[in-house]
Order: sequence, then C-alpha cells, then structure tokens
Amino acid sequence: MAVINGAHAIVYSTDPDADRRFFRDVLGLPNVDVGGGWLIFGLPPSEVAVHPAEENRRHELYLLVADVDAFIVAMRKQRVACSPVNDERWGRLTNVTLPGGGTIGVYQPLHERPTTGKAARSPRSRRPRTTATARRTRRRT
Repeated sequence: MAVINGAHAIVYSTDPDADRRFFRDVLGLPNVDVGGGWLIFGLPPSEVAVHPAEENRRHELYLLVADVDAFIVAMRKQRVACSPVNDERWGRLTNVTLPGGGTIGVYQPLHERPTTGKAARSPRSRRPRTTATARRTRRRT
C-alpha cells in the first residue's frame, strides 16, 4: 500500500521573487498562488535516490530532461546561463544559474528510470459519496 502521494522540494533563494518568475515564465511550470504571490509549482513524475554522505541535512534538486542539449538551446534563447555539459556515467549534466544567484542541476538520465505508480490519495482528499452516487452503486450490485 503506497502512503506517499507526492513530494515537496524547496529551493532556498536570496531573491525568491526572481526565481519564482524563472520557474513560472522560463521553465513554464504549472503553479498555484497560495497567497501573497507565494507560488507552488507542479513537477512531472519524479524519483528520489539516497546517496552515502559524511553528514546529514544536505539535499540536492535536479530537474530531468529528455535531451540536455536541446534544453541548453532553449535556455540560451531565454538568455539563461547554463554550464558546459558534464558527461557522467549516470547522465549528461548541466547547471542553470537562477536569477537569485543559486544554481540548479538539470540532467539527461542515462540510468534506468523507475516506473511512476498511481499516487496514493490522502484520506482527507477522498470525497464522500453523494446520495446519488450511493444510489447508483446500490443499483449495480
């Protein structure tokens, strides 16, 4: 039984408004304003990996693309700086400089990708059956 129905990644920034505009306007990610211009962005299916480290409390975010070279061309058209591509055994990696000064990794995976299962719904998100729905269900049985 799957209990996780999504993930929430956080990008810390010294210029969050500029970086939010980048995610919205340049990357074109769907978003919702949860109040006061605070945007939360939707992401495509994701994956998570656990790597060994000398200390905890360090996490990284990478966006995945089908073609890193095409991504870089698209970013150049938007005047967004990308680092040269590093070919790693696991993928082809570039880093994008965000307007706030931070960077975010973008890579074309060369490794096998996990399948994305149907997300589990939280109990609070389940809508109660309406009377009409309950009647239709009873008629079918």
